[in-house]
Amino acid sequence: MRQVSPRTDPAPSRLRYRLERMRLTPVYRRLFRLGVPVLVIAGLAGGYLADAGRREALGEKFTGIRRQIETRPEFMVHLMALEGASAHVQEDIHEIFPYELPASSFDLDLPAIRAMVEDLPAVARANVRIRQGGVLAVEITERVPVALWRTREGIDVLDITGAAIASIAERAERPDLPVLTGAGADRAVAQALDILAAARALGAPVRGLVRMGERRWDLVLADGKRVLLPETEPVRALERVIVLDRSSDMLGRDLVAIDMRLGARPTVRLSEAATEEWWRITSASGAAGNSSGAMGR
Repeated sequence: MRQVSPRTDPAPSRLRYRLERMRLTPVYRRLFRLGVPVLVIAGLAGGYLADAGRREALGEKFTGIRRQIETRPEFMVHLMALEGASAHVQEDIHEIFPYELPASSFDLDLPAIRAMVEDLPAVARANVRIRQGGVLAVEITERVPVALWRTREGIDVLDITGAAIASIAERAERPDLPVLTGAGADRAVAQALDILAAARALGAPVRGLVRMGERRWDLVLADGKRVLLPETEPVRALERVIVLDRSSDMLGRDLVAIDMRLGARPTVRLSEAATEEWWRITSASGAAGNSSGAMGR
C-alpha cells in the first residue's frame, strides 16, 4: 500500500510573517532603497579618503577649481572709486587700504573695509559696494568742522557732535571757525554754536567761549569783556544782554564782566580804573554834602 506524505501547512511561520510585514512598511522601504546605497558610497569614500595623500590631492583640486571660478573676469575688481571724500581723506584711505587691485570680489571683506574707513576721524559714515564693471565704490559722508577746541595738548577741529576731526598747530589755520576752551567743551558744541549765533546781534567781535566747570559758558569778547551765562537757557540770558546794550550802551562802558547767572538780578563788574573813579566821585560827593551841612549849621 502506497504511503501518503503528510501535507505541509502553506501558512508562513510567525517570524517570516513579521519580516514580510516589516519589509512592506514605508520606513523599511526607504531605508533599503536609500540607506543601503548611502552606506555603500560612504564606505567607499571613507576607504578612498583614508589615505592622506589622496585627501591632499583632492583638496588641492577643489581649491584650484574654486580659484578658477573666483578669478573669472566678471568677479574681478579693478578700480576703487571714492565718492564724497576730500583730497586729504582720499589720501588716508589709499594709505590704509589693505588690498591690491585687481582682486577677486570674493577676497574683499566689504564690512571690514567700511569699518576701516569709518575709523578715520574725518569720516562720519561710509557705504561700500561693488558696482558693475569691477568698481569698488566707497561713498563717504565726511564730518563737517564747526569749531576749534583749544586744550593743553593743542587745538582740535570739532564737528557738531564734538568728535575730533583733526588737529592744527595754530589758530590762524582755521580763522573761519570759532574757538572753544575749557574741559567738557567738546560735549556741548551744539549749545556753543547757538550762543555764538545769538552773539552776532551784539555787534561786537567775539573771541570765543569758555566752558566753566563743565556745566556753563562764559562769552569772551575781543576787548576782554566777559558775559557770564547761566547753566540753563544761556541764549535767553544773552538776549537780555543784547537788549541792555542797545538801551544803555552797556558794553561800551568800562566793564570787566556782566554776570547773568542770576536772571532776576544781572550784575556788572567794573574795571579797576572805573572802580577807583567811582569811589573818587562818591567820596567827593560825600565830602561836598558834609561841607554844605556844616555851613548850614
